[in-house]
Amino acid sequence: MLDIRRIDDRIAVAPQIDPEDIPAIKAAGFTAIVNNRPDGEEDGQPSGDAVRAAAEDHGLAYTAIPITHAGFSMPQVTAMIDALGAASGPVLAYCRSGTRSCNLWALSQAGLGADPDALTSLAGGAGYDIAGLRPLMDAVAPPQ
Repeated sequence: MLDIRRIDDRIAVAPQIDPEDIPAIKAAGFTAIVNNRPDGEEDGQPSGDAVRAAAEDHGLAYTAIPITHAGFSMPQVTAMIDALGAASGPVLAYCRSGTRSCNLWALSQAGLGADPDALTSLAGGAGYDIAGLRPLMDAVAPPQ
């Protein structure tokens, strides 16, 4: 079952999606998909290539920025900034539960100078507690 959690009008996150979900994702107004899940993380998950093919067949942009157990890196944050900036409309990012996608979104926005308290509030509204991410958000923030 598709569980889209809107953070704001430009970004939503979701647990694992399937290629069969793409028509509903497009119908919901999304123009791009960001995959934050590495292939092979769990038995039975669809491959990124399968999701990419379905997305592209339906005219959606697709970007893979896998986040592993190693955590977040600045190149991943930059890739998310780029993916969101390139999107022509709302973006749906997904991973196993949506948490990594929400965290990467918050880091990308903090990297652009957004207020960490506002980001924490937006994430909370979507059901994600990112308070523990504050030190990383502060670390990626531009110098004042």
